Amino acid sequence: MSAAAPTQRDFATPEALAAAFAGWTAERLDAAIAARGVALLVVSGGTTPRRYFRALAAQPIDWARVAVTLADERRVADDSPRSNAKLVRETLLAGRAAAARFAPLADARLDEQRELAAAGARVAALPFPADVVTLGMGADGHTASWFPGAEGLAATIDPAAPALVAAIRAPGAAEPRLTLTGRAILSARALALHIEGEAKRVTLARALAEGPIEEMPIRAALRGAADRLTIFYAA
Repeated sequence: MSAAAPTQRDFATPEALAAAFAGWTAERLDAAIAARGVALLVVSGGTTPRRYFRALAAQPIDWARVAVTLADERRVADDSPRSNAKLVRETLLAGRAAAARFAPLADARLDEQRELAAAGARVAALPFPADVVTLGMGADGHTASWFPGAEGLAATIDPAAPALVAAIRAPGAAEPRLTLTGRAILSARALALHIEGEAKRVTLARALAEGPIEEMPIRAALRGAADRLTIFYAA
């Protein structure tokens, strides 16, 4: 467990946050490309990152050297409005960022076991450890698809998990999901938690307090990767 505290950056508006967060991400991807020729970016879905994705897509990065994958995904069709891959394709992989290599997680045409195996193979081919992992946080303290009460949660969030991808079923998830494990997420060179609004500020305060990780799984990142984690918050 990291003994450090996460860095927090506060912004007056979501627009100011998106611009700064995009620049912060670009700096780290550029540095990774300079150091090892490639960069790996892991992003989260939901409604919060739309502005950030559009701002990031405009950054003058050598996108052809960037691989992108998802922290988690719902097991839905590619054209579903609940698909994180659809969101990424429409808002991030546009313009100059369209040159990036995208590795989605879900393929709803397959049965669950074959889908999990295929996702695991795609993710294993990526240049880990990730250079940047961006996370969100639900009102229940979940991040990625690490939900309180999920089947196999402890094994999934374990930094030494044997696999990079796990299947998840949880009371708080409307559909079965695929998620990156603690091994994939917590090993990142830099992590960011992107939250907006007073309700999320209150949830963050609860997550930073004492309590079991399984009760609020975002604590796995807040504690286990605190020295590499920056919180981006807008009121």
